[in-house]
Amino acid sequence: MASTTAPAPPAPSIAANEAEFFGKLAEDWWNPTGSSAMLHRITPVRSALIRDAAVAHFGLSAKTRRPLAGLTALDIGCGAGLMTEPLARMGATATGIDAAPENIAAAAAHATAGGLDIAYHATSVEALAATGARFDIITCLEVVEHVADRDSFFAALAALLAPGGLAILSTPNRTAASWAVLIAGAEMITRQIPRGAHDWNRFMTPPELSESLVNAGLAVMATHGLGWSPAKGFQIGGDTGINYFLTARHA
Repeated sequence: MASTTAPAPPAPSIAANEAEFFGKLAEDWWNPTGSSAMLHRITPVRSALIRDAAVAHFGLSAKTRRPLAGLTALDIGCGAGLMTEPLARMGATATGIDAAPENIAAAAAHATAGGLDIAYHATSVEALAATGARFDIITCLEVVEHVADRDSFFAALAALLAPGGLAILSTPNRTAASWAVLIAGAEMITRQIPRGAHDWNRFMTPPELSESLVNAGLAVMATHGLGWSPAKGFQIGGDTGINYFLTARHA
């Protein structure tokens, strides 16, 4: 298992204050009732969507325990590995990058304890793209709202996606509903998300994110909403008002 936990070099896409904020949460990432409780709750839904999207895109079988075997996967803004580990467990050769070295250290330690071979690096998308690395699957989940220079970020993401590859992104929508649920509800009232984790003005609408991806040379394939109901909990559907996923490939 390779890991690089030295501070990430400066890059246009990295907002230093954001990296510092989330780095301070590193030791609590894997606590299912802690500061990342919301992420723990949506990880199974994320995993299922990524598996199904990859199976359909690459013509794989969903009936095996490791449907992503033979594919390389990059988890951008991986935190302590909540999504990187499912990618590895589904068979992908997984890499996770994050701007906060504290998160990478926590991710590497948790993977080692679980016997998972995952490469973790404290670096930027720009620096990784400059190495010529390419990945079949790229996940970028709840990250773009924390990015500084988005043009630089999306250009590097596109460069990292291998020909024929699949990119899967998720982010909150910028709507009254997302403010009510994520800022007022989850941050201020229930504290399921750390206070100050989000700036609602930095949220991107689906058309805005789609345009950024197109400008980077990618084509959006599908959009899915992430919703919640008292009866079924979190689920994928057509309502993108609070949070949504986009899948994309090279144009």
